[in-house]
Amino acid sequence: MGGKKKLTLKQMEKIQRRKEQREREKKAAAATPGVEKKRVAGVIPPDVNDEKVIQEIRRMRAITPYQVASRFNLRLSVAKEFLKSLQRHGIIEFVSKGPNLEIYKPCD
Repeated sequence: MGGKKKLTLKQMEKIQRRKEQREREKKAAAATPGVEKKRVAGVIPPDVNDEKVIQEIRRMRAITPYQVASRFNLRLSVAKEFLKSLQRHGIIEFVSKGPNLEIYKPCD
């Protein structure tokens, strides 16, 4: 009795054009070189004794695990461990902690 109604010619043409357009976009995206693919975050933190890393950390006013993970392309858990090791080495000091956020600042 009920069921899906028959589409008009205009509606069928629109659907077909959209489908062809999507296929063209997929081919164009696959054919374009130089488009960067999603990078996988690293699991190895930078060296604590590396002078470039220390200078980069000291330029930050407030240091959070998210900032470090973004800046050095790390996973968040690795960034948290990295910040704890920096704290043990005396490069940064702990300021505050909330339920989901730890804040550090560089030592003078």
